[in-house]
Amino acid sequence: MFYRPNIDDHGLPHNPFKAIVSPRPIGWISTVDAEGRANLAPYSFFNAVTDNPPMVMFASTGTKPDQDYAKDSVANIRATGEFVVNIVSTDLKDVMNKSSGALAAGADEFDHAGILKAGCNMVKAPRVAASPAALECKLFKIIDLPGVNNVMVLGEVVGVHLDDTVIVNGIFDVTRYSPLARLGYKDYTSVTDIFALNRPE
Repeated sequence: MFYRPNIDDHGLPHNPFKAIVSPRPIGWISTVDAEGRANLAPYSFFNAVTDNPPMVMFASTGTKPDQDYAKDSVANIRATGEFVVNIVSTDLKDVMNKSSGALAAGADEFDHAGILKAGCNMVKAPRVAASPAALECKLFKIIDLPGVNNVMVLGEVVGVHLDDTVIVNGIFDVTRYSPLARLGYKDYTSVTDIFALNRPE
């Protein structure tokens, strides 16, 4: 089949786009607002974009009734210029999901979901203490995208936290914590095994 997004009716019960572009890592973004109140929310439009300097992006889509622009994470990053990306292990799937609820602006999802905070070194936002890795970020740029309140946030990684228990023989071993990834619809997956490929000479 072929269809043109936003022009043709694909005829399927659900939009397949997010299922096609999958699996997608989850950026569990922690921020503080201008008053220092913490916020935590997962975003599946997330990835690393460069490694020198290390930079990441996430995109926020849609609106929130009590925010004039995008969602709480983006509003907080606009106010402070900082955020943290917390990596989600499969063990954290339920509390990650609980933190995705639409709480009022200023509400603390850490407290709501029973998630322990840990301090950061380079930014004011807290990180998820149980996360296998956390990336402290300074805002590089916010880009408005086509559509209603579609926003991409680019940040430079200025600090990295690693759980020592997942470092094996000098390698950050993702099989020690099984990263959670988003598929389409309501579906998720986790990394349980890996294989290596060498580039051609």
